[in-house]
Amino acid sequence: MQTLRPFEPNPEVLKRIRLMCHRDVRRVAFLHHQAMGKSLWAQLGQRFLREIYRGMLDTPQFLGFVYEEDGKIEGFIAGSTETSEMMKKVFLKRGHRLGLAGVMGLRNPTVLKHLLETPFYFRNSNAPNSDSVSAESLFCSFTPKLRGKRVSGHINKVLFDTLWYKGQRQVKITTETDNTGANRQLQSWGFQNQGTFHFYGKEMVLYVLDFSTCERLQRFDWTVPQAWKHFQFN
Repeated sequence: MQTLRPFEPNPEVLKRIRLMCHRDVRRVAFLHHQAMGKSLWAQLGQRFLREIYRGMLDTPQFLGFVYEEDGKIEGFIAGSTETSEMMKKVFLKRGHRLGLAGVMGLRNPTVLKHLLETPFYFRNSNAPNSDSVSAESLFCSFTPKLRGKRVSGHINKVLFDTLWYKGQRQVKITTETDNTGANRQLQSWGFQNQGTFHFYGKEMVLYVLDFSTCERLQRFDWTVPQAWKHFQFN
């Protein structure tokens, strides 16, 4: 079994990471669309992405962080303590707005078909004997200028530490089986492959990370580093 070293955070990188808020939505939607243009949500357009991020930000289940450098957001990560419950709240409250925002994309029969499949994602992406894994890392995107600066590792750690602090024992992530880079990165964090499933016409793989046994994480300490104090979680 591979032995993983603890992640050593750089305070200079950490201090540029903060909670996502409503003023960030336009830039986050742009980055999401830029990195994941062929995904279902992205095909519904940036207006749709802006509406759905606004909706997620208004739910207690959502956790989002942005990386800001020189006053500009250069990356983000979005997760949830309970994705299914979060999305029910979003569509209940903003379904009409989302429909209007995504109307152009809905004219594509393939997009409409995949949208109708979405409610089954939560059933299909559950690992056997892992129904208790409700926390999920959903989306992340970074500008090319951040490559090689370990920003993605830092923002992942912030999300994982926060989920752990909020009482979650594990987190799950799904990705395409042929996404070599994502699969390699997840394995480098200690995520365990829980099997594959088919969704949106793709073969997907489910990964689960157990916080208590992950060598890369240490239980979040609210006194160090000082840079983390500005998150001000509830």
